[in-house]
Amino acid sequence: MNRAKLRRIAALARKETRQLVRDPSSIAIGVVMPLLLILLFGFALSLDVKNVPVAIALEEASPTTTDLAARFVLSPYFAARLVTSMPQAEELMLRQEVDGIVRIRPDFARRLARSDAVVQVVVNGTDANRARIIETYAQGALGQWLALRGAAGGGTAASGAVSVESRLWFNEANDSHYFLVPGLIVLIMTLIGAFMTALVMAREWERGTLEALFVTPVRSGEILLAKMIPYFALGMIGLGLCLLAAKFLFEVPFRGTIAILVGASALYLLVALAIGLLISSLTRSQFVSSMVTLVVTFLPALFLSGFLFDLRSMPTAVRLITFALPARYYVTLLQTIFLAGDVWSVILPNGAALALMAAVLLGLTRAASTKRLG
Repeated sequence: MNRAKLRRIAALARKETRQLVRDPSSIAIGVVMPLLLILLFGFALSLDVKNVPVAIALEEASPTTTDLAARFVLSPYFAARLVTSMPQAEELMLRQEVDGIVRIRPDFARRLARSDAVVQVVVNGTDANRARIIETYAQGALGQWLALRGAAGGGTAASGAVSVESRLWFNEANDSHYFLVPGLIVLIMTLIGAFMTALVMAREWERGTLEALFVTPVRSGEILLAKMIPYFALGMIGLGLCLLAAKFLFEVPFRGTIAILVGASALYLLVALAIGLLISSLTRSQFVSSMVTLVVTFLPALFLSGFLFDLRSMPTAVRLITFALPARYYVTLLQTIFLAGDVWSVILPNGAALALMAAVLLGLTRAASTKRLG
């Protein structure tokens, strides 16, 4: 690249930077929106299930049943309400004041002595995923009670010599922020990279300023490169904000290498920029570009990347579609680098997929711009 090209690119990049700084909408999307997303996903959104309101139908008052009920009352996962009959508990469930019922029948102590006691757990199944979690928590509380009773010599069938030692690998605190915050970076990089470039380029198409530039000696590739530079820098600023929030606001562990994280983020940002430029080059309309970009980039990054939902639980046809989405690979990279470290068997194939996508999309963007304006 000769000096004349470098001077033209530098001049255009300065012009784009000044235009970016003077444009309130760009500042809102590039700076204010990432901050709002950080606060929203960090503080308001949580996949943890705690303080679940449950009714304890204590139909027998004895030291054994009272001790069992205390396991739920003292648990941080439940906000227990004691009632004396099952109809009272059912009324609370119907009024949506509780999400579950733990029924301790009148013959519980007698049947416990015969090792055939039953505790009924009734859970509101409107939200199937939450219902499964509550059911698991209830089973865990019962299991802990049986284990403590066996250790104290209660003589139950569960008081064997075998105990289970469980461990949560990569997320010892069992905190959903460890999972959500890395995925939040994907949304912010997508927003800055694809959405902003699509809007800005489409706006210039509508105003006719790009046609004016193309009658000068400046080439289409130089204009595209100059367009990408300020938004690439803005995306890196957004990445820095996310890293600071992850470290100091949410205390998410970081077990990988910062250089690997920055490199992976740069690859994904190039992909997002190329998508935004390609869409705007093909549509030339702000409204159409924004709608297409929303459908092609932001929504798949939110729902089909593994950020909120496990890809393995999706239908096979949908799971195959996710292989064409760059956000899928970036989410995998971020979660691995943050929580597991530099696992090269994960980093290399996902990084290579992003690099290939970046090369293909940038080539298509260059071809589309040259074909229409060259």
